[in-house]
Amino acid sequence: MQSPPNAENARETVLLAALPHVPFDGWSETTLRAAIADSGVAEGLARALFPRGGIDLAVAFHKDGDAKMREALAMTDLSQMRFRDRVAHAIRIRLELVEDRELVRRGTTLFALPQHAAEGARLIWGTADAIWTALGDTTRDLNWYSKRATLSAVYGSTVLYWLGDDTPGHQATWDFLDRRISDVMQIETLKAKLRENPLGKAILAGPAKVMEKWRVPTVPDDLPGKIMDRFRQG
Repeated sequence: MQSPPNAENARETVLLAALPHVPFDGWSETTLRAAIADSGVAEGLARALFPRGGIDLAVAFHKDGDAKMREALAMTDLSQMRFRDRVAHAIRIRLELVEDRELVRRGTTLFALPQHAAEGARLIWGTADAIWTALGDTTRDLNWYSKRATLSAVYGSTVLYWLGDDTPGHQATWDFLDRRISDVMQIETLKAKLRENPLGKAILAGPAKVMEKWRVPTVPDDLPGKIMDRFRQG
């Protein structure tokens, strides 16, 4: 007799069953109902795993993408790359793992709705955090926030560009990504010069002292909304 699926297996089964329906019905209640029927998972269990319906399916899909990216990065030798190239490589892996851009396009539409914008911003922040963590970032000061905020903006704008890119191999997207990272590196260079300057040190010392008291970084309540604004502006 076959044992009933555990919660994790059932979650994966329902999510996989939902993917063929998303291009037609979006991340919606209709898609969830179809996924339940196709997967054979008991409706009560499926509803418990995805209590908000389509939005929870979309969140699970995004987080699965982050997990796959982490696995791919763990198996990649990044030691010979410049740090900026490591970041670009991580973002490229994250996007190339997507088998159907329509799944992301539908998610972007969903998370653009005002009631879901904060959720979408948290997911982008989570991707940025996953990248920095996978690349070995151990900062626990103001830089923890600035790195993730900056990368969230870069990642979000790159996703939007990628969704509309029909060039061979998405080369235009990778060129766009390289330009965005170049912009970030210029900011980092400016920050480094500030640290070398006595006046700059004084300016940066205030926020740093405050952040030193924060043992474990947390995301301020208003930060997801600010990141989403940068995400929309590209």
